[in-house]
Amino acid sequence: MPNESLYKIIFHNQAQVYEIYARSVGSADIFGFLEVEELLFGERSQLLVDPGEEKLKSEFSGVKRTYIPMHAIVRIDEVEKEGVAKVSDSKGQSNVSYFPTPGNQAQKPPSK
Repeated sequence: MPNESLYKIIFHNQAQVYEIYARSVGSADIFGFLEVEELLFGERSQLLVDPGEEKLKSEFSGVKRTYIPMHAIVRIDEVEKEGVAKVSDSKGQSNVSYFPTPGNQAQKPPSK
């Protein structure tokens, strides 16, 4: 299908930045999570193997649908063609700030 949407999702996971591609992205029935379905990994017949993409392939092997916490999402792009899925260290990206979420904000003691 030439008109089928394709999304690039970039998110943080355990001190690493993941970049994956999927056909379907939407809000989940689970509060605070993004639902990602139909993950895509390049099927290449080359002799060279990208270790980052292979790590993701094995990590998401057999996964029909994954739920990513909203606060971990860095960016979602609708793209025209699939790129290479990859994992990279988040070193040097410590300037990323997460939005505060209800329930985990520090409570100020009442003033007298």
